[in-house]
Amino acid sequence: MIIKRVLYPILRVGLVAGLLLFCLSFNAQAREHRILVLGDSISAAYGMSLEQGWVSLLAAQLADIEPAVEVINASISGETTAGGLRRLPQLLAQHDPSLVIIELGANDGLRGYPLANLRSNLNKLVSLSEGAGASVIVVPMEIPPNYGARYTAGFRESFIDVAERTDSALAPFLLEGVATDPTLMQADGLHPGVEAQPLLLQNILPTIRTVLAE
Repeated sequence: MIIKRVLYPILRVGLVAGLLLFCLSFNAQAREHRILVLGDSISAAYGMSLEQGWVSLLAAQLADIEPAVEVINASISGETTAGGLRRLPQLLAQHDPSLVIIELGANDGLRGYPLANLRSNLNKLVSLSEGAGASVIVVPMEIPPNYGARYTAGFRESFIDVAERTDSALAPFLLEGVATDPTLMQADGLHPGVEAQPLLLQNILPTIRTVLAE
């Protein structure tokens, strides 16, 4: 009886401690797989339901591989790098992501935004994310050639420059194989249609898996 009286409290304490460690470990693992997508209409599933967009397809596919994965889509149609920069601090505080995917810049380019400001904003977006402990994927964008060879080339190089300077991961062009196919684009010629969404995911998924594995 004396042995039981001594052992039972010890066992209870050990069990509670074990459960506490398990919960802490589970929370840490869940945090490791929290992905924040900060984008514009391309990631906000413009012209379709959110469930049909590539971000929702990403969430569904990752959930099959790792149930602890959580994907937060903070994309807004029409968003610019400046708008994303205003919203990002609150998003980081609220969601504490381990990976931030920055898909912004197209609307800056379409408005002829100065490239120096574009690069500065992208750099700040990456720095804020990394400062919060998150890895970062920069998603490059393209603009129509009618903006002039110099501007379009500088626009394209801006994403490469930011990724190299910040040591963040650079994804492939999200609309590769899509933007030049009218059957995959919506009537406006700027936004990919429903049929294109799996292709967008296919373009970026290898980069996401690589960063998550690291």
